[in-house]
Amino acid sequence: MKEIRQLIREIIPVIIGILIALLINNWNENRKDKKYLNQIFSSIEKELEESNADIKRALPKQQALLDSIDIHLNNDTMSLFDLALISNGLQKPDIKINSWKAIANSKIELIEYEKLSDLSDIEERKENLYERVEKTSDFLLVNITATTKEKKELLKMMTIDLMNAEVRLQSLIEEVIEK
Repeated sequence: MKEIRQLIREIIPVIIGILIALLINNWNENRKDKKYLNQIFSSIEKELEESNADIKRALPKQQALLDSIDIHLNNDTMSLFDLALISNGLQKPDIKINSWKAIANSKIELIEYEKLSDLSDIEERKENLYERVEKTSDFLLVNITATTKEKKELLKMMTIDLMNAEVRLQSLIEEVIEK
């Protein structure tokens, strides 16, 4: 019986020491995770602000293309190439999501659901926007010499669709920045 008591007296300090070490380790890991999240969210916010500014830069240039199309809609001597040339072509805003991808590939479990959902939505809308830019660019390249009203109207509809996608993405980015 004495041996059991002696054993318990020796084990209890060891167990308490292990528990204290685990508590300290958990506290330290939580502190590191919080610091990491603050850095990542700061980077994400900066990237979103830069992306928002790039969309604001691209929208007037897209509008210039629309205006050129409207002005020269019935002009059979003005090709789609000429329209793109006088309006500085089709613009593709640079949407930056590198910080989001970094955390999504490493410590995604640290992000609360609402932020996770918003950032995923931004990434999805970015991909959608880039697909629209690519399709519009492909249309332009295939029809570069076209001068018909129908082709100009089609380019106009594609550009409006592209601009609408940019505006929707921009409003989501601004909403996330405000949070």
